[in-house]
Amino acid sequence: MPLQRSTTADKNIVDRRKPHRNSDVARAVRKTRDRLAQQAGNPDFDREMLKLHARAVVGGALFLPGLILLVTIAGAAAGVGSRILVWGGVTLLFNAALLVVAQRIDKTDAALIKPGSAKRNFLFAHALSGFGWALFAMLSCASCAVDQFHVVKAVALLLAMAATAIMTSSLSGALVATFALPVAAYAYASKWPMAPIDMMMLALLAVALPFLSYVARHLHRSSIMLLSFRSEKDALIAELETAKAMSDEARHRAEEANLAKSRFLASMSHELRTPLNAILGFSEVMADEVLGPVGNETYKDYAGDIHQSGQHLLNLINEILDLSRIEAGRYQLQEEPVTLAFLAEDSCHMMELRARNKGIRINPQFEPTLPRLFADERAIRQILLNLLSNAIKFTPTGGEIRVRVGWTAGGGQYISVKDNGPGIPQDEIPVVLSAFGQGTIAIKSAEQGTGLGLPIVQGLVAMHGGEFELHSRLREGTEAIVIFPPSRVMEELPALPTRMAANAGW
Repeated sequence: MPLQRSTTADKNIVDRRKPHRNSDVARAVRKTRDRLAQQAGNPDFDREMLKLHARAVVGGALFLPGLILLVTIAGAAAGVGSRILVWGGVTLLFNAALLVVAQRIDKTDAALIKPGSAKRNFLFAHALSGFGWALFAMLSCASCAVDQFHVVKAVALLLAMAATAIMTSSLSGALVATFALPVAAYAYASKWPMAPIDMMMLALLAVALPFLSYVARHLHRSSIMLLSFRSEKDALIAELETAKAMSDEARHRAEEANLAKSRFLASMSHELRTPLNAILGFSEVMADEVLGPVGNETYKDYAGDIHQSGQHLLNLINEILDLSRIEAGRYQLQEEPVTLAFLAEDSCHMMELRARNKGIRINPQFEPTLPRLFADERAIRQILLNLLSNAIKFTPTGGEIRVRVGWTAGGGQYISVKDNGPGIPQDEIPVVLSAFGQGTIAIKSAEQGTGLGLPIVQGLVAMHGGEFELHSRLREGTEAIVIFPPSRVMEELPALPTRMAANAGW
């Protein structure tokens, strides 16, 4: 992944004050997760359930008052008299008290709710509204137009009981607190001995209360599970976001540290090369005895060794600096029209002597009439020389290196350098493509290098917008392929007609 340019000074790139912040955040996330992974009885969990119950009561504020008004109007029409009107007013007042308690809890911040006190207030308000339904169950009407007035009362109580069971599922015990007294009042107000229909309705009410309580408990458990799942989801999301932030920060710091290293090496080019040039120059003068005979052959050999070692060190420094400039984004491409086949042929000629000394044959295969490529000539030469140098280094005596240049299927151009050396195991290909990486078989079968040639090739190809592929099989050889995109291929312009060229003054 390419490094991003930094906007901070090098001395501030690695801020060692940040790790403790990350550990504090991680501890806070774990604490939050433990708090949010709530179980019944947890004060925070009870607050959420009370808020849910308050919202349910406020949301259903029209149903029960509407049912009370409907029963009041129907009773007045049936001839119950003023008692039904008084009951309607009193029961609406009790329900208004319940609604006030629910609205107060709903508007209160969850952290400020006292679960025990709020639950007692709710149960008292529900019992008060149940007292109103108990008064309804006690009503009687001997002169009503309705024959089965007890049946009508039972149906009304069942409707109110079902609606309350749904609304009070978030508060355990609310349904029993509301309708235990009305059911007992209905049984007390029934005529004894009871008619079969009255016994059926009483039995229905007696069975409906525990059944609806069971349904309410199931809904209560479902609400608990939903809150638990939501809390776990929120905790996991918070933890993932924190982990991502920590990972991004660590990656950013690693990239900044790597960029600081690359900047340092890139800026040290002059300081590193100047003393090496002096070492190379003076050792060469001494080895060639330019200023006169040394007088001791051992000193002359030492001077040659110093020159050879200095040349090796200079090549290593040049490769490190090239890779550092590429990583730091300070390698500037000098783009111009170049002929890929010409550069490949020239590079093959440059490496011909070295290959011949090892008994290796270079076999060039170039497609004719390739159009020019818009690229950096120096970078292309470095790519070719690095690939050819690697191929010669790892190809055994008597081997062959095939160099091909041609078209890609997508309209771009490619360079292929293939040898018949020992090859690279598939699991070691990522290693040899990394900086200073070397394959085990290649190290055993050839002289060791710096391990920077292929990473430099990768960086230069990426700067041209191309692709680099490395294919290898053990004991069959290795093929390195450099692919340039079609956007860098320069199509030749057609020649102008002779008459048009003459009119243009050519």
